[in-house]
Amino acid sequence: MVERSNDRVSPTACKEILNMKDHFKIGTIIKTRGLKGELQMFVDFEQLQDVNFTAVFFDIAGKLVPYFVESVKYQKNTAWLFLEDVDTIEKASKLVKKDVYLSNKLKPKKKKDEFTLKDLKGFIAIDENEGELGEILEVQELPHQYIATVHYKNCEVLFPLNETIIKGIDLNGGEVYVDLPEGLLDIYLD
Repeated sequence: MVERSNDRVSPTACKEILNMKDHFKIGTIIKTRGLKGELQMFVDFEQLQDVNFTAVFFDIAGKLVPYFVESVKYQKNTAWLFLEDVDTIEKASKLVKKDVYLSNKLKPKKKKDEFTLKDLKGFIAIDENEGELGEILEVQELPHQYIATVHYKNCEVLFPLNETIIKGIDLNGGEVYVDLPEGLLDIYLD
């Protein structure tokens, strides 16, 4: 959690700002509301209302910048935030279309039966033929399937996550075993 000292961010918090992989995305600011700096956020993270937090981090130019939360209200997949020192529409407008993150320390642990394909983000993908492909950097949910993104041999590679492709998942080891269709990697590497 971010520590405060005379309304300044502590050195401990500064270290936290620089390391994005120690945080998880909870949503995106979609617009302002009213004239007093209220922000409307589309919530990407299920059961966010069950997480107790006093600060959020905004992705600004690739760096996470902390803001302290004065209040938050929820309605389905939307949250309305009031942040300290964001008290005008002008200040709030600068945060529109920015992604919002929390520290991984606040992320609730899931039981094995609650695991979803979106939880494969951060796992190492290992192909039966090619070996280690790399860390799954993103899992996108499309209308009929999930798509994983990895960096393999200096190329961004996308592949579907489904029962045909996934051969096994090691939850404790953080690995997912896949059998990619023949020629899929060649499309990206040529």
